[in-house]
Parts: sequence; C-alpha cells; structure tokens
Amino acid sequence: MSDAQNLSSIEKIKAESNYLRGSIAEELANDQDTFQEPTSNLLKHHGMYQQDDRDRRGAKDAQGRRLGKAYSLMVRVKIPGGSLTAEQFLAQLDLCDELAGGTARITDRQDIQIHGVPKRNLRATIRRILDAQLTTRGACGDVQRNVMCCPAPYSNDPVRARMQELAEQISTHLLPQTGAYHEIWLADPHTGRKELCAAGPGQEPTELAAPVEPIYGAAYLPRKFKTAMALPEDNCVDAYTNDLAFLAVSEGARLTGYNVLVGGGQGLTPGNKRTFPALAARLAFAAPDEVVDVATAIVKVHRDFGNRSDRKRARLKYLLADRGLEWFKARVEEYYGRPLAGPHPAEVFGVDDHLGWHEQGDGRWFYGLNVENGRVMDRDGFALKTALREICRTYGPGIRLTAQQSILLAGLRPEDRPGLEDILRRHGVPASEAISTVRRWSMACVALPTCPLAVAESERVLPGLLDRLEAELTRLGLSAERLTVRMTGCANGCARPYNADVGLVGRSAGKYTIYLGGRVLGDRLAFLYKDLVPLDSIPAVLAPLFADFQRGARPGEAFGDFCLRALTPPAPAAGR
Repeated sequence: MSDAQNLSSIEKIKAESNYLRGSIAEELANDQDTFQEPTSNLLKHHGMYQQDDRDRRGAKDAQGRRLGKAYSLMVRVKIPGGSLTAEQFLAQLDLCDELAGGTARITDRQDIQIHGVPKRNLRATIRRILDAQLTTRGACGDVQRNVMCCPAPYSNDPVRARMQELAEQISTHLLPQTGAYHEIWLADPHTGRKELCAAGPGQEPTELAAPVEPIYGAAYLPRKFKTAMALPEDNCVDAYTNDLAFLAVSEGARLTGYNVLVGGGQGLTPGNKRTFPALAARLAFAAPDEVVDVATAIVKVHRDFGNRSDRKRARLKYLLADRGLEWFKARVEEYYGRPLAGPHPAEVFGVDDHLGWHEQGDGRWFYGLNVENGRVMDRDGFALKTALREICRTYGPGIRLTAQQSILLAGLRPEDRPGLEDILRRHGVPASEAISTVRRWSMACVALPTCPLAVAESERVLPGLLDRLEAELTRLGLSAERLTVRMTGCANGCARPYNADVGLVGRSAGKYTIYLGGRVLGDRLAFLYKDLVPLDSIPAVLAPLFADFQRGARPGEAFGDFCLRALTPPAPAAGR
C-alpha cells in the first residue's frame, strides 16, 4: 500500500494542508503579487496555476534595472461534457477583459482557461465564475479532472443524451468535498463570513461542505485523474488517452452499457525509460446504473495503491503496468463489492470533429466553429471574441466545447444561418468549411510564454508550420487527407501527440521529437521517428513521407497506417 512508501514533497504538502486550506487565505490577503511555496502547489486543487510571463523574464526598465518576473494566475473553469449556456460563456469573456489578460482558451478537455489573472483579482475572478453557476473546483490538482463527453447536441440521439447526463453525474460525485474552497473564495476577507453564491443545482452548494473527503481522503490522489465518455462510432474525446473511459455499447437506440477502459495517459519524462505514454485497455463492462459506482471504485484503487513517492510514475497507467490488468480488476471488484462483467467486443471505429452545419433532429441546427488551438481572441483583421459575443447576444445558442478546442453553437433556427455567417464574415473569422483538413484536425498546447514546463514553442508556431504543410499536401493532391498533427512544448503531451498521425513534442529550444504512426481514431500509439529536429526543418522531414504516401498508400490506408507499415517502427514500450 502507498502509505508504506517514502512520500514525495507534494504528498506531504497535501497531507499537511488541512484539506487544501494551507496558507492560501493568509497569502491571498497580503499585498504581494505572488504566492509562495507550498501555497502555489495547493492552489492547483482550487483550479489555478501560478505562472510568469517568460517573454518578460530578464526585462529591464528605462534605467536598465531588471524588472523581475511578471506573475499571474491561469484559472481553469471546469465544464463537464463541454456544455454551458450563452450567458455563461459571455460571462467568461467579460472576465477575460475586466480581470485577466484579455483572451480565453478552450482546452482539449472541454474546459475554459482564463490566463493573466493578477493575484489581486483572483478572489473576484472566482466569485464571478461561481456567480455564473460554474466552478474551478477539481479543474486541476490530484483529483478527478473535467469529465469529457461527446458534446454534439443531437436531440434525436438518446445514447448521447444519457452519456452527457452521466458525465455530469460522475463529475459532481467526484468533486472534492472540502469546505476549504468556499471558506477561501466566498468568505469576506474582513469578517470571515461566507457569502452565498448564485450557483444552482449540480454546481456549487451554498453551504460549507463537510471538512472531510469521503472519497479522496486527506492526501487526495497520487496524481491527476482523467475520465471521458465516448461512442464507438465517434471517439471525438480521444477516450483511450484517459485514466478511465466509458465506451458506450448500444443496440439500436437502446443503451445497454459501457466498456470500461483504464490506464491511458500521454506524458513521459525524457531520459526516464520507466515513463511512457499509454493507451487505455478494456477492463470490464458496466450497466448504465453501475457507472458512477464503478468509477468511484477505480478512483479509490488509484488512491490506495498509486505511487506516492515518485510523481513521475504516479499516474494510473503505471499502477497497471506494474501490477497487471487482472490484479487491478480484482482490486476494483473488491472496492465495488461484486464481480464485474467481462468487456463487450465493441471498439472505436469512427470519429467526428462536428464542424460545419448539422441538423439536430428537432428542426434546429448546430454550427461547429473551428477555433485554432482554442484561443478566443481579437487581433488585427480577426475578431473572434467580438464575433462570438454578437452571436451569443443575438441568437442565445447553447455552447458546446469540443475536445478539438472548438465551439459548437447549438439550437439555431434555419433562418439564423445567413445572419450568423454574416457575423463571422464581418469580423474576419473564416467559416469552418474554409479551413483546410489538416488544420481542422490539428492541435497545440499553450507552451510559451506562460507554461513553466515548456521547453519549446507550440501554440504560437503551429499555425505558421501548418501553412507550409498545407502547401505541400495541396501540391501532392492530398489536401482532403484527414490526418492529425498535434504539437506540444514539452514531453507532458497536453495536446495528445502520442497517438496522432504526426506528433511534434518540444525537446529543447526550437527543436522537436517527431512521432509518427498514430491515427485519427486515437486507438494506436505513435512511434518515435526523429529526435531533435529544428522547427524550420520539420516540413522538409515530413514532405518526403507525404510524397511516399501519395505514391504508395494502399486503398483506404491513412497516413499513420502507411507510416506504421512502411517505416518498420520499433515496438512501443507500453500501451495498446
């Protein structure tokens, strides 16, 4: 059991924090512009990361004096299944302008990230989020993160509707219960009295929670825990990359249950061969009414047996690699209280990015709008944030965030289409139908200048790199070829590069490791093709492969399939 291990420093911080209280309230009240250790680590469990603008490191004033680091907070809003209202979305955009750095970012886990929040604005930011009936609780830290689910709002699809309900149920059930969150963020800093928030059912309670954690315990989980819900015909949430995933099994329109998948995870530590990316494996089958309890049992097994001495090997995937799937299933059955059925043969066979116009099945439509790398912003000639504000105020659509960092605008009438398209056109926002295939399936993490772990650029350089790849694919007649290009600024793999057709992982300043051989379905790991490739050389490395693919691909063979066959990669270290 993990209590016999030598605890890591982070484990000691959590265990000694009095259920995530620590010194957060005291430091929040002082006039410094930054939180100190260990408080900055505890803040993650409240849904935020302290960061500094790395572009400004070493900057000097007019007299040549160093200015020091420019600190701020990244606040992550947890949105189960990516579903929120137009009013809630507008509230987050207003927050960005009034209390933060001016832009929002849709994550590849269907969250919203608000960057550049000064410490002095942090309490007001959290209160505004709570007033919108949203939360940051559980968005970061060693707990259940945002529960993902296909966001497509098809009203005539009861399976999707039930999945979306279950995603909300799992998220609510596995929220941290400590009263620290409300004590810190809703208490009057002068009187200590807690104010009520406007949150409704299923969101933040108006009374303090119990001072204990019935699921997590005093030290919470050994590491973050990610869950997703997917369909065999539409793995738009990349289910296999999660610690836990539920793959729907249905007979016609009737949902019979879910295959339970466990052990996915994208990160690795360069130079540490005991770390690796892995894809989830089938563990069992669960009926719809068993899902929440099965999820809870799996979380508890990770809590009690996960590695608490080495955070680099603390994710669930390493527990399965070390102990085996059968051992793990036996422990889950013990915690669940009865045997689990064997998995159904169902596997993933399709994926949709949901972009463009789609009928919902109730006489209404939804429009999937591509948001490159998830960044909602205005700049010269491109006013996406302003356009989305006008759309939300004019049409009041339901908002659905996708795992590809894009937005679905739901519940639109057929007669709304010309007006919505005009709004996008007037603000310089290209229609999704005008976006190239390779760009709409691309994705990047934030990386520089705010992520403290980044060793290379990602979000800021991928658009320019794609310009060059688009030109080469067009020249070869491959512009319609669907392939995933995913880029990250470090090996942690936040944009899921390790199961992409082309994964680009920051290795050092301006240099990347190229991975090939994954595929759009998300059910296969890529292999390392070339290391330490300069950014400017990436198109030259890929261009001959695109040409070989154009000449030698077999019927129906995707680019990742071709690379796997033609380049004879080494066997992966772990995973499916």
